[in-house]
Parts: sequence; structure tokens; C-alpha cells
Amino acid sequence: MRKHIALVLAGLFVAAAAATAATSLAAEYDRYERGPGVYAPAPPPPPPPPPRRPPGFHAGPYLFGNFGIFEPSDYYTDYYGTYGLSGYDSGISGNVGFGSRVSPIAAIEGTVGYFSAERGSDKASAVPVTIGARFIFPHPVFEPYIGGGLGVYFASLDEKPFSYSPSLYYPGTDDSTTTIGGYFLMGMDFWLTPRTALNIESRYQMVQPTFTDKLGGSFDLDMSGWALNFGFRINF
Repeated sequence: MRKHIALVLAGLFVAAAAATAATSLAAEYDRYERGPGVYAPAPPPPPPPPPRRPPGFHAGPYLFGNFGIFEPSDYYTDYYGTYGLSGYDSGISGNVGFGSRVSPIAAIEGTVGYFSAERGSDKASAVPVTIGARFIFPHPVFEPYIGGGLGVYFASLDEKPFSYSPSLYYPGTDDSTTTIGGYFLMGMDFWLTPRTALNIESRYQMVQPTFTDKLGGSFDLDMSGWALNFGFRINF
């Protein structure tokens, strides 16, 4: 009897061992059949934040405009003898333009302007179309600058005839012409935000066109003078 019980226990032990081995082999086979585990791909990294503007560098393209007064140079004592704007009163001045801040200290810009002066019913005016550069002293709020440029000046002169003496008669002029001129300027931007500024600027216009009077005589007229303008600048 004991012999039978021992045989039964031995059989059960062998069967359990065989089952365990079979299960292990099946799991091992299944692991190799399936290959390494498959995992979901990692999410892409978040996009980098937009670049920040360095302090004091109001970068990029900009639009500007200003308006003010023009004061002609009056260092001549004899208008017809020296061909200046002596005796002319202050007129209006203005500019609009587009530019780009190419570095913290420099900008290039194109400008269309206007300035004029009057003497009674006489009027001298010019429309400058220029390209120039500004050199800037960077600051987050207050930015002084200087600059200059060259361009084409569309000038006009409308003057009535005038007798200086019985032997000296000016027949008057009603003429328009085109010539090359230039300017230099100094000013300051007051930045209200990183993209918007108020502006004060002084610009000296230098131009000397040649006009033809009503009798066909030609003369050069110095139309140079200072302009003081107030305006704005907006970055994009």
C-alpha cells in the first residue's frame, strides 16, 4: 500500500514538473515570437518660444511720419542779387517714410517730404524723395539719433513781378524743376511701447534748384532751411 502511495506521489510530482516546464517554454517561445515590446512614440518637444527683442533694440521695419514748421535760411541781404529766401516767412514741413532697423545702432529709410515758405503772395516749395541712414544711441525708452541722406527734390517757385528801381526789374517766376539735394537731421524717439514711439526731429534741408523767370532768364535759388517736426514711429 505504501508503495502505491509513493508511486502516486512521484507521478504527481513528475506531472507538476512537466507542466511547469511546458508553461515556461511556451512563455519563452511566445516572447521570442513577438519580439521586443512595442511602446508608443514619445510626444514631440514643444516649439521654442519666439525670440525676445533685446532691451534697447526696437528691431525690424517701421513706418514713420511727422509734421511741423520750416524756417528758410535768411542770411542773404539782397534777394535778387544773391538768390536766397531772405524775407520769406516760415512755412509748413512734413515727412512720411518707411525704414528698417538693421542693427541696434543703425537704420536705413526712404522718405517723401514737403516744405514751403511764403513771402506775401510769393511761394517757394519742394517735395524731396530721399534715402538716408540714422545712427542711434540705443535705449529702451529715450533714443537720440543723428543722420542724413540724399535724393531728388521737386522744387517750385511762384513769384510776382517786382521793380527794385527804375532800372532793375524782376519779371517774376512761375516755374518747377527737379534737382539733387540732401539733408541732415537730429532727433529723439520716446518709446511708449516696444513698437510705438513719439518723435521730435530737426532736419536741415539743403537744395539749390535752377529756375527760369518769365523773361527766360535762369538763376539758382538757395531753398535751404531748418525744419522742426513732431511725429511718430511704429515698428512691425
